[in-house]
Amino acid sequence: MAEETLTLRDLPAVDSLLAAPVMQPVIVRMGVLAVRNTLRNIQSDIRQSRVVPGWAVDPQAYAEQVGQRLRGSTYCPVFNLTGTVIHTNLGRALIDPLLWQAIEPLVTRPINLEYDIDQGRRGDRDKIVEQRLQTLTGCEAATVVNNNAAALFLVLNTFALGQKVPVSRGELIEIGGSFRLPELMARSGCELMEVGTTNRTHERDFAAVLDQSAMLLKVHPSNYHISGFSKEVSAGQLAALASQQNIPSCVDLGSGTLVELTRWQLPAEPTPQSVLADGIDLVTFSGDKLLGGTQAGLIVGKKTLLDQIKKNPLKRALRADKITLTLLDTTLKLYEQPDKLNENLALLRTLTLSDQELRSRAEQLQACFAAPWQTRIEPSSGQIGSGALPDKTISSIALTVRHPDKGVNEIEALLRTLPVPVIGRVHDDRLWLDMRGAEPMDDLLDNLRHLAK
Repeated sequence: MAEETLTLRDLPAVDSLLAAPVMQPVIVRMGVLAVRNTLRNIQSDIRQSRVVPGWAVDPQAYAEQVGQRLRGSTYCPVFNLTGTVIHTNLGRALIDPLLWQAIEPLVTRPINLEYDIDQGRRGDRDKIVEQRLQTLTGCEAATVVNNNAAALFLVLNTFALGQKVPVSRGELIEIGGSFRLPELMARSGCELMEVGTTNRTHERDFAAVLDQSAMLLKVHPSNYHISGFSKEVSAGQLAALASQQNIPSCVDLGSGTLVELTRWQLPAEPTPQSVLADGIDLVTFSGDKLLGGTQAGLIVGKKTLLDQIKKNPLKRALRADKITLTLLDTTLKLYEQPDKLNENLALLRTLTLSDQELRSRAEQLQACFAAPWQTRIEPSSGQIGSGALPDKTISSIALTVRHPDKGVNEIEALLRTLPVPVIGRVHDDRLWLDMRGAEPMDDLLDNLRHLAK
C-alpha cells in the first residue's frame, strides 16, 4: 500500500501488534506493559500528526521503534571497550558463564542457605563462605554483607557508635557518585577525628588522640594516589597503637585481592592476609573488584570481634542473599588453585591477555569497518579500574575509529545505538575501542556489522 493512501484507519490494533511474532523478543526484554504503552504512544504521535507513514502498518518497524524508545528502560548487555576493565558503571568484574552455570541449581532450587544438614536445624548463612575465607586468608572468622561500604559501616557502627574514630586526612576519600567517607562515618553513628595532613600523617598524630579513640581506622586510598613529599602510618604501626590502647584496628582495603598480582606482571596491591599478618584486627574489602566476583562486602579478622559484628541488628539489614553467597563461594574455590587462576578467573584472564591476542582481536574488528571508515591499530594504556591501582596503567591494544562525515561524539553515540551497545572512550579526536573488553568476540563482530556506512 502506497504511503500516500494510508489513513488513520489503517493503523493496526495494538493487541495485534503485541501478538506479532517479531514483537515477542521485545516483550521478553522490555516487559509487556512497557511495550503496550509505547505502542500506544507511537500511534498517538501518528494520530496527532495526521500523517500515516508507510512503516506504520509493519510490525517489524514497530518492534524497532519500541526497542529504540525503551532502550534505557531495561538492563541490557554492553561491550566494555573503554580500557577500564573493572568499570563501575558497566557492572564491574565479569562473571564467567561456566561459573554461573555451576551455581544455577543453587539459585533455582531450595538450598541449605541457613540450614545445618548434619544437625537438622537452623544454621549460619555465612558459614560456608567463612570457612573458605579462613582457609585463604588465615583469618579467625569472617562475614559477608552486600558491599564494602556496608562492611565498613557495620564495623564502625559496632565498635564506635557515639564515639570517636581518628582517620588520616590523606585517607578521607570520595568515591564515585560523590560518596564520601566522612558522611559514611557520620551515618554509622561515630564521630570522625581528622589527624595529620593531606600529604603527611605520622604515628604521633594517632598517638595524640589514642585515649579518645574507640577504634583506629586506615583506609586504602584506592581511587587516587599521593606522591612526592608524603608519609603515611603503616598498618603495622596502627595495629601496635590499637593494641597498646586495647581497642580494635581496622583497614578498609577497598578493592582487595587474595593473590600477589605481581606473579602475572601486574601492579602490586596489598592482600587481606598481608594486612592481618601486620597485626590488624579487621579487614574489609570488595567481592566484585580485584577479587573478580560478585558485589559483596567481606569482613575478615579476629573471632571475638566478628562475633560482635554478627550480633549487630544491622547485620541482618545488610546481609547477602543466596545468589551473592553461592557466587562468592564458587569464585573463592578458584583461589584454591592459584597456579590456574589466570585460566579460571574471568577477570584475571582479561588482565593477562597477551599483546598477540589483543592485536588479533583488533585486526578482526578492523575488518568490520569498510570505507569510508578510517581505523588504526594502536598501543593503548588501560586501567584495572573501580578504585584499583589508580596510579598504575596496563598496556593494551586499541582500534581507533574516525569517519570523514561524522564527528567523534557522533561516532561514539552511533555505537551506543547498536543492538548490543558498544562503549568506547573518546581521546585525541578519535574513538578508542580497547581490546581487553572485546569478548565474546564472535558476538562483537556480528554486532558491528550493523554499522551503516
